[in-house]
Amino acid sequence: MSVYSYDLRSRVALVTGASSGLGNHFARVLAASGAKVVMAARRLTLLDDLCDVITADGGAAVAVEMDVADEASVIAAYDRAEAAFGPVDTIVANAGINLPGSSLGLAIDDFDRMVDVNVRGVFLTAREGARRMVAAGSAARGNGRITIISSITAHQASLGIATYCATKAAVAQLGRALAKDWAGKGINVNVLCPGYIETELNANIWAQPMGEKLLDGFTRRRVMPIDALDPMLLHLCSDAASHVTGSVLTIDDGQTL
Repeated sequence: MSVYSYDLRSRVALVTGASSGLGNHFARVLAASGAKVVMAARRLTLLDDLCDVITADGGAAVAVEMDVADEASVIAAYDRAEAAFGPVDTIVANAGINLPGSSLGLAIDDFDRMVDVNVRGVFLTAREGARRMVAAGSAARGNGRITIISSITAHQASLGIATYCATKAAVAQLGRALAKDWAGKGINVNVLCPGYIETELNANIWAQPMGEKLLDGFTRRRVMPIDALDPMLLHLCSDAASHVTGSVLTIDDGQTL
């Protein structure tokens, strides 16, 4: 009988959007579980601060600049990751943006930017990582892990963010399609759809009328803490998830019930 753990000391993990919010948290969690962590984002200064925190705690981390919507930037970031730690075998495609506004009035440049980051960026991040996993022998080892961060808005529309909802639905299906494409190459691709999680970006809204209205619609009338995704994220990034691919997993504390 196999005994599994979430000891990730054999893994090199790349997290996009690591400069703040969930990406910042994911980088810390993976490093605390032993992974060598490549933190990728456009704001390199913020990444350097996080890198210092992780290394001070005994972890291994490197910061790389990456614009997920720019293919050359993505390739260069993977090059720097490999130079630091060797081939990346674990990816958390977390980077995403939301530019809210009425569908009737949303600037088309804002629409294009959300599609570029939220869909094109996930595809470029996953594809470049998969190419390198294959080159490093993932087909034989079966150790490739890609986790895409979507949202509950992928399957439950929310007012005023139509484009965001559409992009999150797109990457949920993209994850399933990539899982099928790469199933024979030793790469597992899964999607997490989180509910509302309290971060520094939204901490102030829950006592405001808009936040209170959202809470009233939740079965448990609460938002999730930032560590709510940790157990599932660690599972999907570990050897224990060898038979999990093509799954779209909702973790929302019953918010969509």
